Amino acid sequence: MSHYQPGILAPVPGTARYLSFALRPDSDPTEALEALRDRGVDDTLVVGLGQSLVLAMGASIDGLRGFPALSGPGFEIPATPGALWCWLRGEDRGALVHAARGLTHTLSGAFRLDAVVDAFRYGAGLDLSGYEDGTENPQGEEAVRAALLSGMGAGLDGSSFVAVQQWVHDLDDLAAMSPGEQDHVIGRRRSDNEELDDAPPSAHVKRTAQESFDPEAFVVRRSMPWSDASGEGLVFVAFGETLDAFEVQLRRMVGLDDGVTDALFRFTRPVTGNYFWCPPVRDGRLDLSALGL
Repeated sequence: MSHYQPGILAPVPGTARYLSFALRPDSDPTEALEALRDRGVDDTLVVGLGQSLVLAMGASIDGLRGFPALSGPGFEIPATPGALWCWLRGEDRGALVHAARGLTHTLSGAFRLDAVVDAFRYGAGLDLSGYEDGTENPQGEEAVRAALLSGMGAGLDGSSFVAVQQWVHDLDDLAAMSPGEQDHVIGRRRSDNEELDDAPPSAHVKRTAQESFDPEAFVVRRSMPWSDASGEGLVFVAFGETLDAFEVQLRRMVGLDDGVTDALFRFTRPVTGNYFWCPPVRDGRLDLSALGL
């Protein structure tokens, strides 16, 4: 499988900038998408198209749908649809600022920039809670199978679906817990990342154990911490050959399966929720043939 956007399976970069765009009313996105396609794509950029944009092009992508708005006891899982999502990746924050400006200018005829989130790598891949993120990520060929579509034909093979959420942490609430209590919220020891045999059913690890679903619900996580004047948290990003794997995990976290909610909600909440389709690549450019381009 070589026709995927290389940033999907590349390691998490040192810094990143996430751009979310809305489609301007009564605009035709064709010219802007053609310019985006002709720009080329490498491991410094991942592009995702929302359902509204696909529909605006008179097309459909089997498996792409709207993000589910869900509720649990005392918290909400919001759906905040967007037309286009761009994940700019690199090691130099200044370079990302200029890359984002150029990309926004390229798209400005049809798209309005709605949100910008700057993120960074923390340590060897930690969440700001201090716990390792993505411990159970599939690797190698297993990651390829989990993240990328295959056997669907030209224009679809090598593409991927992605779930994106911005989570806001209350690190004071987390710090108020004892170290042991924190470990039981996550289901792992912070000190050595070992899974706890005696973790409660509400532990995040137990709520989202990918092999515990039928069928198994493997995704490839590429999440990164964020922080600005408004607070801090995690930009959760999970790629999959279907959105079903992420969604069954989310429903179990909320407690819709068995009434047990994820202990993660004791210190963090999502404030956005989006699904996108990440087109494949052909000759170094986005392959938008599924949209008729």
